[in-house]
Amino acid sequence: MEYSSTTIPSAKDRNSPVSLAKSPAPSIQSPFPGIGQNSSTIPSEEKTNADKAYEKKLVAKLDKHIIPIVMLLYLFSFLDRVNIGNARLYGMEKDLGLKGMQFQTAVSLLFVTYLIFEIPSNLVLKKFHPRRYLAAITIGWGVVATMTGLVQNYNGLIACRLILGVLEAGLFPGLTVYLTFFYTKRELALRIGYLFVSAALAGACGGLLAYCIGYLDGVCGMRGWRWILIIEGIPTVIVGVLTYFVLSDDITTAGYLSEDEKEFLHSRMLNEQGQTKEAMKFHWEDVQACFLDWRSWAFAFAQFGVDTMLYGYSTFLPTIIKGLGHWSTPQVQALTIPCYCLGALTYLVISHLSDKHQQRGLYTLPFCLLSIIGYAVLLSPTAPSGVRYFGCFLVASGLYIAVGLPLSWLPGNCPRYGKRTSASALQLTIGNTSGIMAPFIYGVKDAPRYVKGHAITLAMVGFGGVIYAILWYSYRKENQERREGKQDYKYEGKTEEEVLEMGDESWTEIRVYDLKMG
Repeated sequence: MEYSSTTIPSAKDRNSPVSLAKSPAPSIQSPFPGIGQNSSTIPSEEKTNADKAYEKKLVAKLDKHIIPIVMLLYLFSFLDRVNIGNARLYGMEKDLGLKGMQFQTAVSLLFVTYLIFEIPSNLVLKKFHPRRYLAAITIGWGVVATMTGLVQNYNGLIACRLILGVLEAGLFPGLTVYLTFFYTKRELALRIGYLFVSAALAGACGGLLAYCIGYLDGVCGMRGWRWILIIEGIPTVIVGVLTYFVLSDDITTAGYLSEDEKEFLHSRMLNEQGQTKEAMKFHWEDVQACFLDWRSWAFAFAQFGVDTMLYGYSTFLPTIIKGLGHWSTPQVQALTIPCYCLGALTYLVISHLSDKHQQRGLYTLPFCLLSIIGYAVLLSPTAPSGVRYFGCFLVASGLYIAVGLPLSWLPGNCPRYGKRTSASALQLTIGNTSGIMAPFIYGVKDAPRYVKGHAITLAMVGFGGVIYAILWYSYRKENQERREGKQDYKYEGKTEEEVLEMGDESWTEIRVYDLKMG
């Protein structure tokens, strides 16, 4: 797609109707005959409706080929990471001779290597080709997750958890960036939302599978916890092999798209704010811009706050529910399932509304508050077991929205590839450090109420919520300044192409709809 290289008018000229009329929005070329080509006789409204219908059809086609395999990848990733919490209920600590905080240490050490390799993994994603890279790490961690069921002591468990962290580190940050190769920022929240639906389903399936697999306790002389880890690890290897054959590296290599469809989808990506051909390439200057942008760090530390809830809840929900009453292990596993199902359903609905209204902060903040209320209910010393179990539902309702929406909020405001991939990796790396802390706040000595764990998590979610409120306000303020022309001095004397190369700092009157999302 080519842009004119006319000089951007001054702030005074830009506010005039004449200036707006002289700078029509660049159109996406449609493969429909006569539309977007020699179509001066076709009303612009008709062209727009036709293009929108065609675009909707192509996005649905992308969803069909991308979303199912992406959801399976993250479902098994999350399942293999947190199923140790279910295995714990079936004699794992006793069989391996774990004492004191050794179980919590084994859970948290996965995140040490996970954090170290997140950013490097994102930076090499394109170099090693996404489908090859994602397939390789998936097969690798599937093998390790399966072999974890055969360890004989604490040292073996620690080794498996550390290797698992190395291999899983590239998946979620890689998938968030991979989705930006195909979807615009107006479609991103729902697609990243599917990943968190997978996480919720992993929790629900993990509980259900553990409930069923637990009955294999003693079969072939192996305890139930071993069967849980082995049976839940094998499908990951199969999904890894499928990934190599199903996913494409980007739009240009997607075999399920015709040349016209590829051209259309590529054009609409360029039509995003700052999405020029150069912006889609990796530049170290963009990486530097990420680390110099205060918002990148704000998102990262807020993610740390809400991820404390994600990892504490996902790993220890069976333990928390067990402490609420006198239930058998199979009953505890069954009681976790509706919590995760509600979390998945809530996220699907809210992420759809977030994309529709192009609002992230407006939906993130209330659901942070809802999770805080849930933890307050769990902390209540006088509430009966049923009421505190209801608190688990409140936490689940806000959990995936508070954690997931900001992961589309930040990259949606970073059109340049280098900054986007670095910012997403930074956000996830610092956020996932909470995975090291979370296991230790739910210690055995705090059973059955786990006051320390619930109180710390409540405070951390509040911390994240405050930062998101500041970010929401800052974006709204900047958008208002842009509308009023107070930032037009940045663009004076520059050509339109030069302005577009400014990435998230670019804005001209032909891209009014591309103001930063708040």
